[in-house]
Amino acid sequence: MFGRRINPRLIKLHRPYSVEEAARTLGVHKNSVRSWIKAGLTTVDRSRPVLILGHELRAYLERKRKSAKRPCPPGTLYCFKCRLPRAPAMGMVEAICQNATTGNLSAICEVCGTMMHRRARLDAIGTIMPNLDVQIREAEPRLYERSAPSLNCDNRKDQ
Repeated sequence: MFGRRINPRLIKLHRPYSVEEAARTLGVHKNSVRSWIKAGLTTVDRSRPVLILGHELRAYLERKRKSAKRPCPPGTLYCFKCRLPRAPAMGMVEAICQNATTGNLSAICEVCGTMMHRRARLDAIGTIMPNLDVQIREAEPRLYERSAPSLNCDNRKDQ
């Protein structure tokens, strides 16, 4: 189970933290901070109480977050089930316009068959999805913008 995202900017750079203070500041358990120390977070020295410099803790958390990122190369969308960037099945992608400049790309994963999504600028679709069939779907017009309103109504005047 994944926990919440830790904000490294809560740590003050020019302040030393004990394990308990760092855990309280970041809103995590103190055993999490101890496991970070075992995984390579540097401390001031080996004496007790264990002190961690603020700039070292912030740099460690930012490195940890950066190593967990999986950027999508061109022609792929991120599949949450596979947890990897995957190519769309049959090379087909659908773009749904949100406004004049941005939209959502959606496709089916070629490996597991689940839906994948990616947010993109409409003018950058050619570079994000090269050599793929991108079908741009326009939004449905509003009811009052339609030329012929829906005839599916319970309030008929001829009754």
